[in-house]
Amino acid sequence: MEATCTHGHTIDALHIMLSSFPHPPTPTSAPIGVQMLPLQPDASPKGCAGCHRKIRDRFLLKALDKYWHEDCLKCACCDCRLGEVGSTLYTRANLILCRRDYLRLFGATGNCAACSKLIPAFEMVMRVRESVYHLDCFACQLCSQRFCVGDKFFLKNNMILCQSDYEETSAKETFPSPVPT
Repeated sequence: MEATCTHGHTIDALHIMLSSFPHPPTPTSAPIGVQMLPLQPDASPKGCAGCHRKIRDRFLLKALDKYWHEDCLKCACCDCRLGEVGSTLYTRANLILCRRDYLRLFGATGNCAACSKLIPAFEMVMRVRESVYHLDCFACQLCSQRFCVGDKFFLKNNMILCQSDYEETSAKETFPSPVPT
């Protein structure tokens, strides 16, 4: 079973998306305010930071010192409109995120399910269901093979397994070893 976020994206796809940015992650961002402003009739139209077109709507959003159409300021993970879900957004690794996805991807302070050490809130993490892992600890629990971007992993009896160990343990369950007599 591959892990997915609450929006249906596979962890592999999210990890690829996060690792494709040229700059390393910055420390945890503080919530950034989003303001909804009425368009001033006498002002020249502002350009949208998302689509780069002029904003001629009745309202516009201001966030990150830029102006946005209401439909253009979205979470990079779940595509929710950030003007609708509240008045804050988060940024990290060149992503604009809603609070839920920010905490899901970058983790609140907690303990790693593999090594039990504290995970700082600014550190990137891997999540599988309710468990959180340091990137260095996210490995097959039988052979210790670390996963690279795009590798499949499986969750079996709450153990993270690589594909070969998953297939091997599944084969043993299907064809049990003979019991000595």
